[in-house]
Amino acid sequence: MLRILFCLIVLIFQSGEVRAAEQTQPNILWLSCEDLSSRMGCYGDNTVPTPNIDRLAREGIRYTNAFTATGVCAPCRHTIITGLYPMQSGAQYMRTTSKSSAMDEIEDPELREEAMNRRLYEATPPAGVRCFTEYLRGVGYYCTNNSKEDYQFVAPVTAWDESSNKAHFRNRAEGQPFFAVFNNTVTHESGIHGARRSPAKTDPASVTVPKFLPDTPVVREDIARYYDNIIELDAWVGEKLAELEAAGLADSTIVFFFSDHGDGLPRHKRWVYDSGTHVPMIVRFPDGFEAGTVDDRMMSFIDLAPTALTLAGVEKPDYMPGVCFTGSNASPPPEYVFMHRDRMDDTSHDTIRAVRDKRFQYVRNYRPDRPYLQLISYRDRAATMDEIYRLKKEGKLNADQWQWAVPAKPLEELYDTESDPDEVHNLASDPRHLAHMAKMREALEQWVQETGDPLATPESEVLETQVWPPKGEQPVTSTPEVVVTPTDNDTWEVTIECSTEGASIGYRESDSGPWTIYTGPFETDAKRLDVTAHRIGWKPVRVKRKLGGGAE
Repeated sequence: MLRILFCLIVLIFQSGEVRAAEQTQPNILWLSCEDLSSRMGCYGDNTVPTPNIDRLAREGIRYTNAFTATGVCAPCRHTIITGLYPMQSGAQYMRTTSKSSAMDEIEDPELREEAMNRRLYEATPPAGVRCFTEYLRGVGYYCTNNSKEDYQFVAPVTAWDESSNKAHFRNRAEGQPFFAVFNNTVTHESGIHGARRSPAKTDPASVTVPKFLPDTPVVREDIARYYDNIIELDAWVGEKLAELEAAGLADSTIVFFFSDHGDGLPRHKRWVYDSGTHVPMIVRFPDGFEAGTVDDRMMSFIDLAPTALTLAGVEKPDYMPGVCFTGSNASPPPEYVFMHRDRMDDTSHDTIRAVRDKRFQYVRNYRPDRPYLQLISYRDRAATMDEIYRLKKEGKLNADQWQWAVPAKPLEELYDTESDPDEVHNLASDPRHLAHMAKMREALEQWVQETGDPLATPESEVLETQVWPPKGEQPVTSTPEVVVTPTDNDTWEVTIECSTEGASIGYRESDSGPWTIYTGPFETDAKRLDVTAHRIGWKPVRVKRKLGGGAE
């Protein structure tokens, strides 16, 4: 009995050692929000208190030059999950898989008909591109998304262990490392439309109105409502950090805080300027790595996927152009970051590309014939837009608000963001900056070539030649072949193959629950298998197989 008891104790001790050894990778927690520029105390804006975000900054690294690839959510989220620029997949348009919820508000009959006839499609990256979370799952991470996807394609079932408004890292196996995303929508653009989302606490007289917006009581009220929502966001950040600490996981988890793009105010969201693409980015390491520091390196959202992989000890795929931007294995920073603007919603057509260094932003308008102010019904729900339309009609917009009034765009724009943070004084014709602008122009043209950017090519042509060639019809992933071989252990050895290049393969032994990523032959004693194959952007195929029999 004593010998048995001793053996049990040894086994329990050893199993504990195994569990402890299993989690050699850090947990990674992303706290993301929507439509928010750097309006927090830690970034120098004390309009409203943000104690929880400020605390995270004191305990972590605050990045001051973090930029999104574009000023709107769906193309940004495509970049986040794939590590690619949107134009590499035909994902640069807002949106490709659905139409605006404000379709009924398009009054112009010609624009309405055009919007109604716009084709829907899934963005399709090159073969072999996967949701980066699939690589994390492949090395044992439990990956959850709570809960927005909006990737411009239907995510393969292999992307997440769970993606829903109930997804949580607490559902992982004991000792399993996690990558978890929690996304808060309180600061979304819709929060200044219609009914109030948060208690009124901000005095409109206390807010700063950027030069490109008219300084009227209506505009100030919209901005004040933004700050009210930020108060609620900060409380949510505090709750999530407290939850992590209560679970005893703060000392093993790297925490990120960031927004998907800039404020959801006019001439913020959807634009390539700092107001639309310059976002907060805070990273806290559990060991206090560089705690309380400020980093001014240039960082783009194409760096998020490579960074998460590097922190987890996974080598990034060669197709990802970004680099790891934080931690002890951070790569040297790039000199430039790049942004774009294309079709917005269903009625605004544009092709704008931009490059940013630490001081200047160069903007190239590939459709200079199009005005800055085009109809976007969803955006026009904002009371601020009523003010802009009214003042434009009355001829009362001032010189700094020129973009709302002009009928066409200049071919090039250049802004000194140090002396002109609102980017209203175009220096493209200033001889003092011609040499620097030429250098930035060259960098932008090289980026356009490297990404295979179709620029102003009609979207319908991009669909037929790049996304779903040759006719713009969605391809179907090949049916996976499931080979089952009996073993001597009363189990089955299963091999799964799919002839579609780059397809993700997943399987499970029941009709519900998470899918396992197929990485090679495995043994099972299950009676049946549920198998799916899915190349991103293509239609997935699913088969059910009775083990020892045929397809169901």
